[in-house]
Amino acid sequence: MALMEPGATAALLAVIGVLLAACAIFTRALDRIGVPVVLIFLAMGMLGGSEGLGRIAFEDYNIAYRLGTIALILILFDGGLNTAWRSIRRSAAPSGLLATFGVVGTAGLLALIARLLGLTWTEALLIGAIVSSTDAAAVFAVLRGGSLRLRERVRDTIEVESCLNDPMAVILTLGVITAVLTSSAASMWALLYLVPVQLVIGAIVGVGVGVVTRFILTHARLANGGLFPVITIAGAMCSYGLATVVMGSGFLAVFVCGAVLGNGELPYKPGLRRIHDAAAWMSQVCMFLMLGLLVTPSQLWPVAGVGLLLGLALAVLVRPVVVMLLLAPFRWKLRESAYVGLVGLRGAVPIILATFPVMEGLPEGNRVFHVVFFIVVLSALVPGASIVPTARRLGLTVKGGQAPAAAIELNSLRHLSGDVRVYQIDPSVAACDAALAEISFPPGASAILVVRGEQLIAARGPTRLRAGDHVYVFCKPEDEPVIGLFFGDPLNS
Repeated sequence: MALMEPGATAALLAVIGVLLAACAIFTRALDRIGVPVVLIFLAMGMLGGSEGLGRIAFEDYNIAYRLGTIALILILFDGGLNTAWRSIRRSAAPSGLLATFGVVGTAGLLALIARLLGLTWTEALLIGAIVSSTDAAAVFAVLRGGSLRLRERVRDTIEVESCLNDPMAVILTLGVITAVLTSSAASMWALLYLVPVQLVIGAIVGVGVGVVTRFILTHARLANGGLFPVITIAGAMCSYGLATVVMGSGFLAVFVCGAVLGNGELPYKPGLRRIHDAAAWMSQVCMFLMLGLLVTPSQLWPVAGVGLLLGLALAVLVRPVVVMLLLAPFRWKLRESAYVGLVGLRGAVPIILATFPVMEGLPEGNRVFHVVFFIVVLSALVPGASIVPTARRLGLTVKGGQAPAAAIELNSLRHLSGDVRVYQIDPSVAACDAALAEISFPPGASAILVVRGEQLIAARGPTRLRAGDHVYVFCKPEDEPVIGLFFGDPLNS
């Protein structure tokens, strides 16, 4: 990247700051229609690129790969940190099948279509492998954005699959590149035993590092809360590095490490989740900014036709067909499996994988990279815009609690025996229309705040709860079942 004068650098940073703020402001509007906001950052990257207004000549794929790997580690760790064991258990079989055979089927079918469109077998196989997995951050941004509440089975399968399928795409891409470089198909056959071995090793390393990290967080005497995310990030990096060194799947290890931590008792847990959520968002933003900077618009036009066709084929044909075939043995309803097939958002992983052929010096590298650009954009835009209305049209949404206008978090540097839970009062629960004094709270438990619309109401004995209210209750873990009899399920369980 060419050095710029201090004045030009300051001006560029000011423009980027304005654009970042504008993108954040429009996030809510984009969430309503299901379009991932990161696409704005993609356009911003292109605007600042070598052929855009910014004239930033960024063509270092090695740096992009290293930064992208760090970004993906943070994204997957956040996904694990926010995924409950019960969600993993409920969706283990279908998600596992989609994350392995689904990725292979998607890669193979898309490669066949690419070959029929005139690409060489090398280009077709590389493209199929690179875009074969869905993106955890993009999926979470849409499904957890606040405007959509899916049925648990559908939601859990989509989310867990998006966290588990990245290792398979990485293995497939490296296998294709190795086969091309060695002019031998033996490396592709080696995947039959390499895939399960790497997945098993990655899972074991992830559990081990997660347990050690949780022990450190629980027993270490840290000076302040700002050091806790330093430990968790260290755990994420160590899990990736150790798993990769011992020939395991580093990305799976990161997700498993995050899940072990997220499902255990930790000090400063709400703060850690908030920090890692922000880190995952920034990572996703940086990845799309880099993609925009790396893309050369003049090289897009020669591949625009085939890129658009492959992007549409992946979004509306390849993934839906593969998903419906694999979910058929589970006796899912057609509308459920079709919807899971629709939610196939691509994001950070294809961006990273698309740099592999370029770094290995393959003649097809640049062409493949720019075709992947179209596929990532279309597979995020076309399904993304239809996710919310299609879910409602198919009857796959459920009534769920909405986030309150105010939030209370209990952060502590030590493990405490209690926590703050937030409940939304539904007309069907026993506490609806009851005064707090009429509710038999367990000893040591108490309501501490009522949020009614934009009003904050002190939780006193005469305070009467109404449908739609959010009630913050302090309680011990063993008291939660009793409190649930009055208030239902907590929103922050």
